[in-house]
Amino acid sequence: MNNKKGQKKIDIAPAKNGGSGFYSDVVKEHFFKPKNFMEDESGYKADGQGMVGSPACGDVMRVWIQVDDKSRRIKDLKWKTFGCASAIAATSMMSEMVTEKGGMTLEEARALRPQDITERLHGLPVRKIHCSVLGDKALRAAINDYYRKQGETDKVEVEAGRVIDKVLKITDQDIEEAVLDGAVTLEDVQRKTKVGTGDPSCIPEVEQLIRFYREKYFGAE
Repeated sequence: MNNKKGQKKIDIAPAKNGGSGFYSDVVKEHFFKPKNFMEDESGYKADGQGMVGSPACGDVMRVWIQVDDKSRRIKDLKWKTFGCASAIAATSMMSEMVTEKGGMTLEEARALRPQDITERLHGLPVRKIHCSVLGDKALRAAINDYYRKQGETDKVEVEAGRVIDKVLKITDQDIEEAVLDGAVTLEDVQRKTKVGTGDPSCIPEVEQLIRFYREKYFGAE
């Protein structure tokens, strides 16, 4: 993460929800004053850790969680990311959402969706939606690590097989493969996978994943 003097410049253009740029005022607040940022991990006793991304590709996110073993609520979450303003803001907002009001349970946190984070941020530029996707992936990796350490390997979920359409059991990997196979629109992906026809409530997440995988493999539109 850049220090405050060296933080990246935020693009300026008309924006909704009271914002003055491509980024909403909420995004700017979490970028300039991030919540729960890990200053020094050496003395932090984490119950679970997760990391996603690669320095070679750009954004890297690390998440540390402390869990109440009785309630299975996340009582604390720290994070560190090396990435753009959206990556910093999305991870900061995620940390706030997970720990507020006594903390989410592990299963509630695992169900946190990229669009939940984006909505609380009052939106992100389409080309930056993938930053919120990386944030929730790092959180799920930390939850998996917690379960491994507790010896509860049956509760570990393989990220590539995360179920998106719970009726037809369509996973994010299925959507990724459809995009790699040439699908561009939701209709294209549905023709290949039928995703959303069994569980229409998942369609917003499917659309975000399509944008994410399109940018990941083919660049910004």
